[in-house]
Amino acid sequence: MFAEMRTGSNFLEANLNAMEGVTCHGEVFNPHFIGKKDQSEFMGLTLQDRAKDPFLLLKAMKDQTKGLSGFRYFHDHDPRILPSLIDDPACAKIILTRNPAESYVSWKIAQETGQWKLTNAKNLKTAQIRFDGAEFEAHVSALQDFQVHLLNALQRSGQTAFYIDYEDINDLGVINGLAAFLGVKGLEALDGSLKKQNPEDIAQKVVNPEELEAAIARLDRFNLTRTPNFEPRRAPMVPHFMASSVAPILYMPIRSGPVTQIAAWLAQFGPIESEFNQKALRQWKRGRPLQRSFTVVRHPVARAHHAFTTQILTGAVREIRAQLQRVYKLPLPDVGQGYPSPDAHREGFLAFLKWLKMNVSGQTATRVDAHWASQSAVLQGFSQFQSPDFVFREDRLRQGMTFLADEVGVPCPQLPAGDSFGQLAEIYDAEIEAAARDAYGRDYLAFGFGDWVAS
Repeated sequence: MFAEMRTGSNFLEANLNAMEGVTCHGEVFNPHFIGKKDQSEFMGLTLQDRAKDPFLLLKAMKDQTKGLSGFRYFHDHDPRILPSLIDDPACAKIILTRNPAESYVSWKIAQETGQWKLTNAKNLKTAQIRFDGAEFEAHVSALQDFQVHLLNALQRSGQTAFYIDYEDINDLGVINGLAAFLGVKGLEALDGSLKKQNPEDIAQKVVNPEELEAAIARLDRFNLTRTPNFEPRRAPMVPHFMASSVAPILYMPIRSGPVTQIAAWLAQFGPIESEFNQKALRQWKRGRPLQRSFTVVRHPVARAHHAFTTQILTGAVREIRAQLQRVYKLPLPDVGQGYPSPDAHREGFLAFLKWLKMNVSGQTATRVDAHWASQSAVLQGFSQFQSPDFVFREDRLRQGMTFLADEVGVPCPQLPAGDSFGQLAEIYDAEIEAAARDAYGRDYLAFGFGDWVAS
């Protein structure tokens, strides 16, 4: 059962245990205890045994339990076993959720009173708590991240789970639907041993309800501010990384950026090593314990124009160029030739930007080439191997290189001249800027780009 604190998991567990052939063992992978609060040994295994190998406990539950054996798993429980649970299609998944504002307030009250379970209403302890907006937002973020992880993992493995909300755990029909999902006999009545704690309206449970309302108002419940991302995931591209054989500096290039300029700067230290595989790069890093890695992002307008002139107009990506002409009717000059006028150049580049919007969004059959993939996606690809220590902006590159050299304790070489954007300056206008923003909204948001300014 995937759940969280104060979502009704105790009650749902009690009803699961009331089903014939089902045993739910509690929070067996809680970092502080095994199964129940203050319990440090279970099925012949101690906390120390579990710390060494959590799979021993998983096997013990399977071997020593008749029928279905299960447990409750929260987002902060032992992460080592999670992949094996998700990847096993024979493992039934129950996902229990609750309104996060309700679960947060209930959690704070339980912390205040020390009462995490109620079996006798006479023993009810109540308290009002102070709502902490920042803590609540962190609470919601952690729960949402875990739920999204579960959802995506199940989607990738072609599985489904039985989703149940806190409001539905008192519905006998829903509980018996869960029994059918598990393939066992349902119940005639729900377990009555546990009593609901703090049934009051949520505003009555806090001393500062106005702050609760303000915090909830700030949350983007429907994720409307998210920038949609349908761009394919990218590999880390380790063979393209460049490292100095002298200075402990690793450059992780983003195509259509100032790659030639940075390579020339790096070469001033001495020979450049490249064509790495991951093993070789790790060896390079181990031999240089003070090494630093970096990449450089370029303004999306300038980067798209660089890709357009060096890849499309030159015919470097011949098949894609042919598709752009044949299918999308882009006005392109002969291979290797320039446009006859700035107006024609502007028309062709603007058409390319509009096509980029579709291509990066996954709306074309054409692959998203590394020369014009979003820089956000390229950085995410890097992170599959490692994230760069520094991300410099091209317009602040001199300051960035000086800082980097100082960071590793070497003199900073003169920065060579960069790419020229004279042609772009001739044709650039508000329409081109708007088209670039449409195509690369993620990059503008991620890196704080303003309108392009010719340097």
